Amino acid sequence: MKKLIDNGAIVVTSHQKASGKDWTLMEKLFLGLPFSQYIGQALRNPLNWFFAVVLAVGLPIILGRFIFGLSWVTHSSNDYPWGLFLGFGLFGMVPLSSSGFQLGTACEVFGRHDLEPIERLGLLNGLLGYFFAVIFLLCDLGQPWRLPYPMVLAYGPAAVLFLVAWHVATYLSVQIAEVSVSFFEWIGFPIGIKAIRKITLGMTVSGIILSTLHQGALGALFTYAPGKVHPLWYSSSFQWIHFFVSSIPGGLCMVITVSTIAKKTMAWRFDKRFVDSLDRITISLAKGSSMGLATYLTIKLISIAHDNKWGYFLTGYGQWYLVEIMIGVIVPMALFAYAIRRKQMGIIRLSAFMVVIGIFLNRLNTAYITFNWKLSYREIPHWREVVICVTVYCIYIMVYRFILYRLPIFYQWQAQEELATEHVTESAAHKHAPAHDNRDKSTVLGLTPEYVTESKSTSL
Repeated sequence: MKKLIDNGAIVVTSHQKASGKDWTLMEKLFLGLPFSQYIGQALRNPLNWFFAVVLAVGLPIILGRFIFGLSWVTHSSNDYPWGLFLGFGLFGMVPLSSSGFQLGTACEVFGRHDLEPIERLGLLNGLLGYFFAVIFLLCDLGQPWRLPYPMVLAYGPAAVLFLVAWHVATYLSVQIAEVSVSFFEWIGFPIGIKAIRKITLGMTVSGIILSTLHQGALGALFTYAPGKVHPLWYSSSFQWIHFFVSSIPGGLCMVITVSTIAKKTMAWRFDKRFVDSLDRITISLAKGSSMGLATYLTIKLISIAHDNKWGYFLTGYGQWYLVEIMIGVIVPMALFAYAIRRKQMGIIRLSAFMVVIGIFLNRLNTAYITFNWKLSYREIPHWREVVICVTVYCIYIMVYRFILYRLPIFYQWQAQEELATEHVTESAAHKHAPAHDNRDKSTVLGLTPEYVTESKSTSL
């Protein structure tokens, strides 16, 4: 896209072109490019070829899982009921999706309007994370048509799974409504935008209640199996709060990680407002992550002291526990402390990536690696289970990228008056610019929401 924009392609940020003509829905889907040109730039992207290979291999295996059953793709048993689908997918993605309620609360309840440029990214990250966590859950359970069964037909209000099911379903509905503002702007549905904005505060408060309870409820699930999880990863008194507190830095660091990847791969979609505020917001999110990590580490140490588990540190599991804590908590905290004061953005983003890895490792350790730690054998994931996990995660990335390319997440949707003003300004600038003009290429690459002249688009 950078080369196409450099050659005069128009970036869609409004319902109308600079000439006053409306963008059609298909033109919006194709990013303002002719169909042949859109397909051409897609085929030149090597990542798309990788995704094509993964889908070609993975989708038939996913279909086979629902035809031949769970035993065809996993080694799960009564001893190891939770494999990669839950350990990696559900338990790993949900804490990294807490950014929705955190940024929504900060902006809408506490008035942190300085975080608004990245609020929509946090909301989208939360929606997609929860949605694909449900996809992983369906791959594990099978029979997706019976998903509402424990919620509607077989009430079990005393069960943690009943709580989890209702919270996930309700919170997904809240997140869809929150993200729908961007979609309504994109398709041109002002009535929907006004309706959602009227209930924004109520949805935000609902998100706080549902998400915080759900994060803790996932940890409480492990109290159903006392003694099966290694004591260093299990505490009957603190298990729920371990999962909840760890989700706070996890969600914030996931937003930092996604914005970092987007900065390297789709900076053409950023507008000036987002670019100018990204480093400042990243530092603010890193500060919040640091406090969350400090709280999480404190509670972990309190739980170990409460149950007197210090002796386990002398075992092999104790050393593995220290590896997890060092990668996901202690080293990122130290790096944050150093980099935030000196505004070392590269170190801050590296630390955020380490926290994301640490969260995944913690959930895998709790649900899979240290589960049934007293048994003499360890379950090795089936190769088809690994392929399905990779396939679903690739679909997650593809959907994420598809939305970020189009909806106003990294940029602000413009009214026609703003577009006309910018068009006149840029036309004047082109008219008076010398032939050897060497201005900042950020304008050409789409880092500002300005449009190139209509004559250039015709030449495409």
